Amino acid sequence: MLSPAEARERCEALIERARRAGADAGDAVYLGNASESVSVRLGELEEVERSESENIGLRVFVGGASASIGSTDLGDAALDELASRAVAMARLAPADQFAGLAPEDRLLKGPFPDLDLDDATERSPAELRRLAEEAEDAARAVAGVTNSEGGGASAGRGLFALATSHGFSGAYAASSHSISASVVAGEGSTMQRDYSWRSTRHAADLKSPGEIGQEAGMRAVRRLNPGRVKSGPMPVVFDPRVANTLVGHLIGAMSGASIARRASFLLDRDGQKLFDSAVTISDNPLTLRGMRSRPFDGEGLPTAPRKLVDAGHLTGWLMDAAAARQLGAAPTGHASRGSSGAPHVSASNVVLEPGNVTPAELMADIADGVYVTELIGQGVNGVTGDYSRGASGFRIVNGELAGPIAEFTIAGHLIDMFAALTVANDLEVYRGIDTPTLRVDGMSIAGD
Repeated sequence: MLSPAEARERCEALIERARRAGADAGDAVYLGNASESVSVRLGELEEVERSESENIGLRVFVGGASASIGSTDLGDAALDELASRAVAMARLAPADQFAGLAPEDRLLKGPFPDLDLDDATERSPAELRRLAEEAEDAARAVAGVTNSEGGGASAGRGLFALATSHGFSGAYAASSHSISASVVAGEGSTMQRDYSWRSTRHAADLKSPGEIGQEAGMRAVRRLNPGRVKSGPMPVVFDPRVANTLVGHLIGAMSGASIARRASFLLDRDGQKLFDSAVTISDNPLTLRGMRSRPFDGEGLPTAPRKLVDAGHLTGWLMDAAAARQLGAAPTGHASRGSSGAPHVSASNVVLEPGNVTPAELMADIADGVYVTELIGQGVNGVTGDYSRGASGFRIVNGELAGPIAEFTIAGHLIDMFAALTVANDLEVYRGIDTPTLRVDGMSIAGD
């Protein structure tokens, strides 16, 4: 994998080749990744894997049209061919009045913020195996666990570089370290599985493998002998493991591209109050060691903290340059890039701020409800906001968890769900989109 300086040089060299081939403008991206992982099962080594990849991509603009192309060959001859092919493709493409680079006057000018994303700690395969074994051993030691799907540990490093024809050039590296365990409890047709995992930028920030394994084992055992729940309207409480998906649906609908296509359930709701005034959702790409932190976006624009929802009110759309042109607005620094193709919109480290009550207090007045720990299927319509997903979890009876349940469906409409949402205080930040325990009253449950 190249160094940041070398990656920038390759991107700049590719842009220069594209200009010589006839491109009016363009940008180039480099993505490099190297990772190593070890998995064990029932105390035995299951798999050792190492992967490395490098990709360079070029996007060019010729006479109002654009084309994108990518390659895994970074040699001079390959870059020459890549540039000439991209320009030839653009000359055959239809014009797009909204395509183009980000505004030059908005580009990030150095120095770039240091977000402490790259951990120099290197872990050997033997060390990764030890961590995986400790996680699995702790999970299997939980009474009631009868089998294992394995423990795993991995470490990796990625590099992103971007150069544009109108003056931006930057690169940053980010490391990752993770531990996981997945086990089975019970026997025969009553078996239940569950898991736990953690991933961080720095190895020192990981939970211990023993904690992760024990959590996986306890979760699996708690799910044994699930019952059924009756159909009807009732409150639903979302465990933080799945509560973040509700925020994910909101972010997807806030994409400027979806708004421009009129394909979002949030259409015409900019600035409206969607949540209770106690709800605030923030997005901070400059979080130190954040799993989705980045000093600049995929078009070379600066990134900055922002409230997506402020005191219950939606604060606007997330836009790359193309979506901003379509909507007559300014890009927001939320563009992301792959090794080829146009930018797309993504948020960074998103947090739904915690409330003032504990999860127990949040559930205390629920006479009959459900506590969801797993969601199944993809029954969410981002255009209409209709929501329907299979689920499993626990019954809530008189404010207390009353036993596991499975094979039921929760349904509603996202706008109604947002309006009815209340928030506990148990926020833990580690996923990328993080929320405390959430409660949504009035959802429809389909069970027996």
